[in-house]
Amino acid sequence: MKIEEFVYHLPKSLIAQYPSPCRGESRLMVLRRTEGEIEHRNFGDLHDYLRAGDLLVMNNTRVLPARLIGRKETGGRVEVLIIPSWNGARGEWEALVKNFGKLKDGARIHFGQGVYGELSGVNRGKGKIIFPGGGPVEDLLRKAGHIPLPPYIKREDKPLDRERYQTVFAEKDGSIAAPTAGLHFTQPLIQTLKEKGIRIVYITLHIGPGTFTPVKAEEIEEHQMDQEWVEITEEVAEEIHRVKGHGRRVIAVGTTVTRAIESFSNREGQVRPGRRYVSLFIHAPYRFKVIDGLVTNFHLPKSTLIMLVSAFAGKDFVLSAYQEAVEKKYRFYSYGDAMLIL
Repeated sequence: MKIEEFVYHLPKSLIAQYPSPCRGESRLMVLRRTEGEIEHRNFGDLHDYLRAGDLLVMNNTRVLPARLIGRKETGGRVEVLIIPSWNGARGEWEALVKNFGKLKDGARIHFGQGVYGELSGVNRGKGKIIFPGGGPVEDLLRKAGHIPLPPYIKREDKPLDRERYQTVFAEKDGSIAAPTAGLHFTQPLIQTLKEKGIRIVYITLHIGPGTFTPVKAEEIEEHQMDQEWVEITEEVAEEIHRVKGHGRRVIAVGTTVTRAIESFSNREGQVRPGRRYVSLFIHAPYRFKVIDGLVTNFHLPKSTLIMLVSAFAGKDFVLSAYQEAVEKKYRFYSYGDAMLIL
């Protein structure tokens, strides 16, 4: 398929620069694949579309304040985005580096709050960083780091982003971006869902550059996804198997959950537990083996995310829904509104 098939027009005014005033107050577009129907609701109405026995699968990764802004010892500004070591390794970390100019290996960058790092091997904006000062890197980032907001949010991060660019069920450190479909959930809504008999389980996919790296190939099949770290417990795998065995639906909350579940499933649709890197690129004509529904946000043109959603719901249907969302002035991208596909 050609990359140009995944283009749509979006006025910049519809790209959400801030979250809604209160979490969970976003709009919800509901797509019914079989009927080709579209409904317009609020996210708090999600429970109206789920049935007792359905299973929601969410991503409990936590976003680290992984963006560091510092100064070289000569005074020049350097910006560093830490790529967390998803498999638990410590020591030398991958880094994306901006404004680095000429940097010698071992160049020391001071980030304030007593935090400094040493860069090496910087080439075309990528390199390595170590933090000789000691202490867990997560603690250093919480002290001196910034929330790594996406580039289409045209502002610096603010204190509110520490809370709102994080799901209420975030538990495991490791992401450089939020699983944005989960940002809409509040604890009261989760409780309402549980009281209705809807089951909720959590997997972990630590979001790295692979999720949002632009597709540059003219033919999308030539694109290679970067690896990302996934953990699915035995209990979660068994719950998915039980739900499917009873003819109930598995609803993925987000494209990251979708890729995780589908990566860990076999041809018969059985999900196997484990911990490993995955790099599954889902695009048409992919055959989904496990998920029956998807909660997701609105995604960038030409992105792997809109290609995944199009594989699930049909490209023409998805792009027509996006056009309708533009006409009805939905808010787009990370802090924007949501879509439920059934």
